[in-house]
Amino acid sequence: MRKQLSSTQPRVLVLGIGNILWADEGFGVRAVEAFHQAYSVPDNVTILDGGTQGLYLVQFVAETDYLIVFDAIDYGLTPGTLKIVENDEVPKFTGAKKMSLHQTGFQEVLSAADLLGRYPEKLALIGCQPVDLEAWGGPLTEPMKAVIPEAIRTAVAFLAGWGIEVRARSGSTVPSLLGNDIDFDHYERRAEPAALNS
Repeated sequence: MRKQLSSTQPRVLVLGIGNILWADEGFGVRAVEAFHQAYSVPDNVTILDGGTQGLYLVQFVAETDYLIVFDAIDYGLTPGTLKIVENDEVPKFTGAKKMSLHQTGFQEVLSAADLLGRYPEKLALIGCQPVDLEAWGGPLTEPMKAVIPEAIRTAVAFLAGWGIEVRARSGSTVPSLLGNDIDFDHYERRAEPAALNS
């Protein structure tokens, strides 16, 4: 449930999308999970694992002034490369080039928010070039894991540029963003032996 905010505070959403069951397709979810573990945020910022919810995300996007999205995107670059896309450069419509397995669904989310007249004022897509999108049940590949800290720093820099201050967490136990043992520590450790045996 969202807290009542001052009308002067922008509503900010830090969103990870993707499917952790398909190796590097889970990058966005793992990045937003790591962001949640590393930083506490003010009341006007929501951190959300969007998974593969597609149009169910419209309600969240439509309530957002500033939006950061983590995602695995096939740009045809060197695996593990981050590429940042901002504002009008982020594809909005399903006719745009499909850049990831689930992106058409998120393009529809953005289009729906636009049609409702509630498109985010600021939008940053932090995409990473995947290595493997086809290893069912496999963990993130090493190049994807290695770039998560840089992706998080990029998000923090965007937030700072938008006047949003986050604070590094220190020493306290943080509730998991993902339940049912699908958080990074539980799922990825189980997935690694399975991937090695496949």
